[in-house]
Amino acid sequence: MSNRSNTEVQARLDLAIDIAREAGQITLRYFRRFDLQVESKPDHSPVTAADRLAELQIRHRISQAFPDDAVLGEEIGQKEGSGRYRWIIDPIDGTKSFVAGVPLYTTLIGIMDGDASRAGVLFAPATGEMVYAAIGSGAWFIDGDAEPCPARVSKIDQFSNALFLTTEVKNYTEYRRKDALPVFLELQSRARMARTWGDAYGYLMVATGRADIMIDPALNLWDAAPLLPILEEAGGRFTDWNGHPTVLHGDGIGTNGHLHEQVLEYTRNYSIHARND
Repeated sequence: MSNRSNTEVQARLDLAIDIAREAGQITLRYFRRFDLQVESKPDHSPVTAADRLAELQIRHRISQAFPDDAVLGEEIGQKEGSGRYRWIIDPIDGTKSFVAGVPLYTTLIGIMDGDASRAGVLFAPATGEMVYAAIGSGAWFIDGDAEPCPARVSKIDQFSNALFLTTEVKNYTEYRRKDALPVFLELQSRARMARTWGDAYGYLMVATGRADIMIDPALNLWDAAPLLPILEEAGGRFTDWNGHPTVLHGDGIGTNGHLHEQVLEYTRNYSIHARND
């Protein structure tokens, strides 16, 4: 990117960091409330007032600072823009965890230039952890009130020593839909340990060196947009299941880089794009 583009992206990333925290504080007002009302969307996924209010706050702040930018959010949809940048918002990634009172839900904000994801923020309001990055500027981790420090992936290069994460298995219809359950079973059998500390929190774990592999057989754009810059700038990789470095293809693999090709040996045959390659 040019120096001007770098400056434009950094200005948006600075705002994204602030508004992710603001939105996170909104979600915390509803977190673990016994009177929380949960609705079902047409795809049967849950949604709450916290999702909608957090997204409204993010959109309001973007419109004030960058009124020409486009915005796509999970709950409210698309706002067209006349500029080159598009914000991708998931106010609560992991709403099932949020509803259950599990503190591993996150707020996601991605900044795209065309089809390229240029910057992202991943914030876990209930744990106080944040990881953020812009392409070419490094990835940074904040733990609670601590000062930012570089986010770095692990150095594990043997699958048998790896911590492997995914979101769900038994009830994850995306695995069954694409007949990808064998991928999970094979990777689980080869890893040192497998856990479902999933949704975007799993990618935060990889970006900060506490896990080594995270896969998802189904990702919407608002799930994936921040992940590529964060993982790449932390020294790892993020690709689709066929190895393409993109957030657009509907599935994802995040690793420390050392193990990525080994994961792809199993996912390529089940990639939703495999037949096109």
